[in-house]
Amino acid sequence: MSRRILTAAASVATLVAGLSTTDAGASPIDTSTRAVRSDAVRGVAGPTVVAVGDIACAPGDSKHPCQQARTAALAKSYSPKYVLGLGDLQYEVGSLHAFRNSYDESWGALKSITKPVPGNHEYYTGGASGYYAYFRNQQPGPPGYYAFDVGTWRIYALNSNCAKISCRRQVRWLEANMKNHRRRCSAIMLHHPRFSSGGEHGSSVVARRFWEVAHQQHADLALSGHDHDYERFRRLTPSGKPSENGILGFVSGAGGKSLYRFGNVVRGSVARDNHTSGVLALSLGRGRFGFEYRTIDGKVVDYGARSCR
Repeated sequence: MSRRILTAAASVATLVAGLSTTDAGASPIDTSTRAVRSDAVRGVAGPTVVAVGDIACAPGDSKHPCQQARTAALAKSYSPKYVLGLGDLQYEVGSLHAFRNSYDESWGALKSITKPVPGNHEYYTGGASGYYAYFRNQQPGPPGYYAFDVGTWRIYALNSNCAKISCRRQVRWLEANMKNHRRRCSAIMLHHPRFSSGGEHGSSVVARRFWEVAHQQHADLALSGHDHDYERFRRLTPSGKPSENGILGFVSGAGGKSLYRFGNVVRGSVARDNHTSGVLALSLGRGRFGFEYRTIDGKVVDYGARSCR
């Protein structure tokens, strides 16, 4: 990820909030003046998880907002079953020293319940060795992809750094695992988003191969970071066509390090926010899920509940 940031003075929040269980007729909300109150997560019985990426500044960084302590406190307030770490958890190079002296000082309290995936910044240290050492008890090690169950859900933690590992082999593993562990509800998590309106990175072609398998196997959610903002999409196919049988994608990359501007709005985007850092919480119920995106200033700027397809 580049180091260009969006300063607070220049930050303009753009949001179309999910005010019901459908996205039809949703109205724009100015998140700087109105807080939406949501019981979406509490209203769906099931384990709660917090999903967020792009978190901790480098040790001693004084150039960036560095809100990782506040996002960690916000995440902890949900008493989650797991934290889903969506990559770029430690800047700038993801070394073990940096993890121990920055990330650990805030999000370390949640380390034991964290299920992480690596981002591109983790690989700025050779082989992402700092990431694998720090999270040695939270993931199986290289090549960095694995699956786990949360209640009735199955979640696939993927490594989208395809220049560093064999993603062809990973795609074969994903397809076989999804076929052998069929669930009514499932999700994929990976650093690079298939779709994003972020002005820094935008949509990822690399992620399409994972979406194609997940779509064929009826996955419901795709959770990503990379762009330092929040965005929710309506259900889309891997090619970007709206479909009731598509995957509902989230970008949750406002974990604390900095914020990015939005670029051209991608088709299917229904909620966007970059006014400050925040976390995405999801309640994973039997046959359905609830979600809300809450920022560190206490505002719930997007929420809703959906049935699994």
